[in-house]
Amino acid sequence: MSNFDLSKLIRDNIKNVKPYSSARDEYKEVSDGMVFIDANENPFQNGVNRYPDPQQRDVKSQLSALKGIATDQILLGNGSDEILDLIFRVFCEPNKDSIITLPPTYGMYEVLANINAINTIKIELDSNFQPNVDAILDATTDHTKLLFLCSPNNPTANSFKATTIENLIGKFSGIVVIDEAYIDFSKEASWVNRLQEFPNLIVTQTFSKAYGMAGIRLGVCYASAEIIAILNRIKPPYNVNELTQIKALERLSQPNDVSEEIKRIISQRVWLSSELKKVSFVKVVYESDANFLLVKVDDANLRYAQLIKSGIVARNRTNQPLCNNCLRFTVGTQLENIKLIKALYNLAG
Repeated sequence: MSNFDLSKLIRDNIKNVKPYSSARDEYKEVSDGMVFIDANENPFQNGVNRYPDPQQRDVKSQLSALKGIATDQILLGNGSDEILDLIFRVFCEPNKDSIITLPPTYGMYEVLANINAINTIKIELDSNFQPNVDAILDATTDHTKLLFLCSPNNPTANSFKATTIENLIGKFSGIVVIDEAYIDFSKEASWVNRLQEFPNLIVTQTFSKAYGMAGIRLGVCYASAEIIAILNRIKPPYNVNELTQIKALERLSQPNDVSEEIKRIISQRVWLSSELKKVSFVKVVYESDANFLLVKVDDANLRYAQLIKSGIVARNRTNQPLCNNCLRFTVGTQLENIKLIKALYNLAG
């Protein structure tokens, strides 16, 4: 998009926002022997009596080295949902603008749109769970500011074709947000690698899946330095707490452990897919690029209830578009996956 003008997409009131300057923004250099009486903190040391780094510099430095992207192109949030909410507030004017989502997909896009008084235009995926480019572009108006692409997609588990995504980024007049929560389990390359080509592209990732840290609530946003700067302008000053930053740094220092867990999950995904296909009431096991499988059964409501009685909690997606009678199974440990298969065999008689 050679004629892309970011300033035309940003809300006027956001352009004029003067960000809050916290104590740690005003004085960044922290060294032994310094006396800090600027932030009204409790002075008694317990490890968390001081405010955290509002820019999470150490975590961003590690991610920068890992991803090969500058720290000024990284934003961290209290989960990916906070980042998505910030994106809404920067680019979408309440009661005026709209977004496009591609059902079945992650439900928080629409929830956040409703919270921010933004209209959601829904363009269903095709029968192969791929975006309908022509329908998306036809539905776009001057007030359509965001297009959400979840790839690999939740709940369908497949990745969107790279050529399709590139086509949409090039032709969509607003911001394209690619949600890559499951990218580490995919054979496809991350779109973080192509940010320099597309000034209207935002990529979000998370520590909740491959890093196994859903409990610390840490989301990551990668975009141009210009987009990150405007998102930083409105983020809460201390949105990522000290304990989250510490745990994230610990996990980032264990790349071999993370890689090994990803390999084990993918291996178990292959095994689980094969075993599920042997269950008599399983109709389709869809291909997966994620850490879960979408599975079509004879009666999703019945099988979901039966699994609950067997002590297994799956996700019933039968009410989602294109997912009639579908259950979603997260790939568990080997023992958990064996327990699931045994329970399904027992239900099949």
